[in-house]
Amino acid sequence: MVADTVSFNIREARPDDVPALARLHVATFIETHGGVSPPTYELRQSQWQQAFAEIDGSWFCFVVEAPHGELVGFAKGTLHDGGIPGFAGELNKIYLLRRYHRLGLGRGLVGTVARRFLARGISSMLLFGDAGNPSNGFYEALGAEKLFSDTGAFHGGYGWRDLQRLAEVCPVG
Repeated sequence: MVADTVSFNIREARPDDVPALARLHVATFIETHGGVSPPTYELRQSQWQQAFAEIDGSWFCFVVEAPHGELVGFAKGTLHDGGIPGFAGELNKIYLLRRYHRLGLGRGLVGTVARRFLARGISSMLLFGDAGNPSNGFYEALGAEKLFSDTGAFHGGYGWRDLQRLAEVCPVG
């Protein structure tokens, strides 16, 4: 089911979102990875403040804003460092509060990131996650290929070599 696009807004993150982004980042990290040594709000706030202080265009972030104004998800894109040939962009982070899963919002975030990369002339992206994360099926459903190490092991990397195709299957945010 795709969320009503009138009800939720995917928009560019702004510096005044830092407190809400920090809270969201901590909450979604705990939901995704469990409560063992989670990052603190202060750490995430500092990291987001540092990110917004960088105005070199090396990254961007989109947030999902619920009808009542709460931020419920975000995705951050960066340039890939070239460590894995064939990919120029990186979906550096994507988190969505669990109660908002399966509404089409994650797909909307991925599509919005893909379209931003395409607008910058970047036609491929990858992401690195936890190899055992149940959300990995989401990436596979969006056509991502599993990236294997030289020894054939899967460590949680996924990639899209054709962002135009990905953008076409993801709704506009």
